[in-house]
Amino acid sequence: MSDMSCLDAPSLLLHGGRLREAAARYGIALDVWMDLSTGINPNGWPVPALPPSAWSRLPEDDDGLEDAARHYYGTDVLFAVAGTQAAIQALPPLRALCRVGVLHPGYAEHAHAWQRCGHTVLTVPAERVADAASSVDVLVLTHPNNPTGARFSSAQLLGWHAELAARGGWLVVDEAFMDATPADSLAPYCPRPGLIVLRSLGKFFGLAGTRVGFVIAPALLLRRLRATLGPWCVAAPSRWVATHAMRDRAWQQSARTRLLSEGERLAALCARHELAPQGGCALFQWVRTERAAGLHERLARRGILTRLLADPPGLRFGLPGTESAWARLETALSEATGR
Repeated sequence: MSDMSCLDAPSLLLHGGRLREAAARYGIALDVWMDLSTGINPNGWPVPALPPSAWSRLPEDDDGLEDAARHYYGTDVLFAVAGTQAAIQALPPLRALCRVGVLHPGYAEHAHAWQRCGHTVLTVPAERVADAASSVDVLVLTHPNNPTGARFSSAQLLGWHAELAARGGWLVVDEAFMDATPADSLAPYCPRPGLIVLRSLGKFFGLAGTRVGFVIAPALLLRRLRATLGPWCVAAPSRWVATHAMRDRAWQQSARTRLLSEGERLAALCARHELAPQGGCALFQWVRTERAAGLHERLARRGILTRLLADPPGLRFGLPGTESAWARLETALSEATGR
């Protein structure tokens, strides 16, 4: 584990997407690009036409969204937010300055948010999480991890939570990529003191643009979050879409089956080109390689955007959305790797 200096944190972190920027840089029309950089389901929940009232009325808490979410996540105490990014930024001010362990490599916004508030942030490799749980005040894990796909058993996670909670600490688990394997979620174990689970509709449902997420935590903490974020956290159209998506059990089951199969297909495709993934999940595969920057560039020149990672160097590949896209990626990888 290592301390992060305040000077190390950029004011704006880079993420996947940014397709317009790539189009301008490489001189390739926007509609030609295949974006594999975000890990978002390319065949997300099909959004129907929205009723006019979704656009003309203020959001209402009793519109069915929270009920749909409670049933979907299997827990009674939750709070809807404008994407889990809102919660990531709102949680650090709710604690006095303390030591925070954040899984590394991982989603960089977690460390950034805690550091900005003056907390001491320690980067924690997956093999050192147990050590961190015994020495920090807050432990932040993305599960499955982004980008490595690292997983921990529920028994391990609950053991670390118990250790932290016994001394007033928190275990924060970001389950942005958990929906394809819901049996591994900690949401049904909530609420418990010191256990905070973050969920999102962006990845599995393919609804990143709605900016809908949930914080699952003890009621007192949720009341503090509500006071911090204020009313109307989630727009009425987003609430309508999220409610209906979370109630669509048939689509969810079909999507899980398909995504798990396609995750395996993507891993096999990468392996055929000597890019065997070191980790991943149903929605992405992570390839650790010193050739990452060059491969990212060569694929980009072919209109395929991947997620370039620097520490450690690697690429994260999302799923192609059509058979023609799968074939295009196969050809591009063959050309980019010289095979």
